[in-house]
Amino acid sequence: MHRILVTNDDGVYASGLHAAAKSVSSLGEVVVVAPAGQKSGVGRSVSVFEPLRYAALNMNGQKAYAVTGTPTDSVIIGIFAIMKGELPDLAVSGINVGENISTDTVTTSGTIGAALEAASYGIPSIAASIQVVDQGDKFDLHHGTKYSFEIAMKILRRVAAKVLEHGLPDGVDILNLNVPASATEDTEVKVTRLARKIFKTTVQERFDPRGRPYYWIDGDLICCDADGTDVQTVYQEKKISITPLSLDSTARIDFNEIKGLY
Repeated sequence: MHRILVTNDDGVYASGLHAAAKSVSSLGEVVVVAPAGQKSGVGRSVSVFEPLRYAALNMNGQKAYAVTGTPTDSVIIGIFAIMKGELPDLAVSGINVGENISTDTVTTSGTIGAALEAASYGIPSIAASIQVVDQGDKFDLHHGTKYSFEIAMKILRRVAAKVLEHGLPDGVDILNLNVPASATEDTEVKVTRLARKIFKTTVQERFDPRGRPYYWIDGDLICCDADGTDVQTVYQEKKISITPLSLDSTARIDFNEIKGLY
């Protein structure tokens, strides 16, 4: 029987995690290990200066484990403490409330970070996310109740089944799945590449009651990009995006071009 590790960055009580576990439950034994609370935006950070603990709980009839750490911590604890070092056949991270598209999110998303950690041990991994209409919903502790995961669940299960059967192509470590808010049963699935940016970054300066400045990092969404990118596919074409990702971030250039720089 296949063994599937399911995690997320929205926390163990998030509806998207429940949806992910349910979507792959018929494919094998599901082990749910996720952060005890909201951990969006922490990327692949790992806790090295404090101890970690986990607790078992009941998640709608499914046993789950809550970890006092990041999504990456959850994967590490899941594999090496709960599963005793026995690698799962597949890792699923999500279903995240909020699209994870472009290099902006791939390098900051806890959802992607967890998938990267699992992939680093040779585990085929899938990160799954749904688009939000209100960007503020990405950080709301109760956001999941207002979103439907039905389409994402069906796509995720289909992709997971194929990956378990055939594995991932050589050079691919993660499939990054993003489902637009308007997706239906008939929405086209498109293989995409990462867009460079999704946010036009700005900084808001405000002042506390003592007159001292503080800052909020902010920014408008970039909703248009080149054809074939995940941003263009999800935002403009309103199609489902699957982006193959690799752990190897080495630039694909002639190394002789670098020799002239030292």
